[in-house]
Parts: sequence; structure tokens; C-alpha cells
Amino acid sequence: MFFAPAVRTRAYVPARGVDRSFERFLNDAFLAPAAVGVKVEQDEQAWTVTLDVPGVTREQLAIDVDGTVVRVKTVAEAARQYQAAYELPTEIDAEATTAKLENGVLTLSLAKKKPVVTSRSIEVK
Repeated sequence: MFFAPAVRTRAYVPARGVDRSFERFLNDAFLAPAAVGVKVEQDEQAWTVTLDVPGVTREQLAIDVDGTVVRVKTVAEAARQYQAAYELPTEIDAEATTAKLENGVLTLSLAKKKPVVTSRSIEVK
């Protein structure tokens, strides 16, 4: 099998891309059963990720957002260990993201970051 990381953005950082590709490879190869109980939905403003995490309290969960990757894991003291990472196609707005845990179901509302237009027109004199 041939494995090559895909370049998705202009700001390509080789080490970071290789890390994500390797992490994705390991998750797919060894943690596929962990994907059971995961539901991802998308609309114009956000993604909604629903995870089944029975037996875990709010205090035992840690959620990190880094660019296009969201990581969900439990603290070391938790009775049930859970760890997963999900990469989405576009950047996540961490400020507008919310998480809710109710009856063993974690619902993440991951807001899409609005693209910043950096191009502008320059007048020719």
C-alpha cells in the first residue's frame, strides 16, 4: 500500500501534515471500532458532531480545537477512557464552538470559520 500525505493549504508545514496523516492512519487502522456511535452533520454555519460517551462526566472530558482538528479525550482519572480526533475540511472557529453533554451523549457544535479575504485591487498609475 502506498501512503502519501495530502497538501490541503498553501501554508504547508511538513511536520504537522505528516503528524496528521500518521494520526489519521493509526486511527483508521487500529481505532475503527471507536467510530461507532459517532454522527456528523453539516449545515451552512457549523458541523454538529454527536458522540456516545456513557459513564463520563463533564469534568472528565477535555476538548481541544486546533485549526481543522477537534480532539476529544477523557482525563486519566476517568473510569472509562475515551480518545478520538476528527479532522474537518475547513477551519473551526473555536470561539463560537459549543459542547453539551446530556445522558451520555456529547454534542459538539463546531462553527465554521469565515474565510478571510486578503486580496485587494491595486490601482495602476
